[in-house]
Order: sequence, then C-alpha cells, then structure tokens
Amino acid sequence: MAEGPQPGESPKQRADRELGELLNEFRVVLPGITVLFGFLLAVPFASGWKRVTGFQHDVFLAAFLATGVSVALLVAITSYHRIRFRAADKEHLVRLGNVLGILGISAFGVALVCVVLLVTDVVTNGGFAAGATAGAALLVVVLWYGLPAWGRLRGR
Repeated sequence: MAEGPQPGESPKQRADRELGELLNEFRVVLPGITVLFGFLLAVPFASGWKRVTGFQHDVFLAAFLATGVSVALLVAITSYHRIRFRAADKEHLVRLGNVLGILGISAFGVALVCVVLLVTDVVTNGGFAAGATAGAALLVVVLWYGLPAWGRLRGR
C-alpha cells in the first residue's frame, strides 16, 4: 500500500484509493473475528459449560464482549458509508474508518488473548495457561503495534 499522494493523483483519487485499501484490510480481519464470535456464541450452550469456574466464566465474558465490540467497530464504517453515500466526505470517511479500524483491531486483540487464556486454562494447568496467555499478548502487542510503530519511527 502506498502512503501519501501518488504522482498525478488528485485528492479525490487519493481518498478513493485509501478507502479501497481500508475496506480490503477490513475484509481480511472480519472473517476471523466473526468466526470467533460465532464460536463464542455457542460456548454457553455446550454441555460442559456448567463445569467452568468463576474465573473461566469471567474470561469468557470478557472475550465475548471484546469480540462484539470489535465487530461493531469494524462494521460501523460500512454503515456510515451507506448512510452518508454520495455526501462528498470520503476523506472524513477514510480518517474515521482508520480510527474505528484501529479500535476494532485492538478489541479483537483483547478477545484473542482472552480466548487463549480461556482455552489453555480449561485444557492445561494454570502455569501453562499464564505463559501461553503472556506469549499471545506479547505477540499481539509486538506484531500489531510494535512493528508498525518501529517502522514509522524508522520512516519506512
């Protein structure tokens, strides 16, 4: 993806290109989030749900809510675009979509880490669950935020 205006690109063309890039990125992340949401919707209705601890129940609830928030944030830009169709404010749409996307992906990161904690706590001992969760959180922070921040600092 090219950052900044391209040679010979008008502001409208830039906004069109950036909106296309934004929507393509959402197309990548939304299927994973919706699959996780569907999985989490089924969990409380499974026969083993009655055996979860209070801690596992709370972690599940955090994962479920974070996933719902993520879906809401990432789908919001589509709703905004449909309602404001032909309002000639695509630059605002791109900026708003960027903010909503970052927030939605952040909520998904929280959900992902909670799901790692929940599953590893159910199937292993507490020590492994803590380590796996810390590793998952570290991966999310480093790959999703640290790497882009480092690239921005280096000017790439």
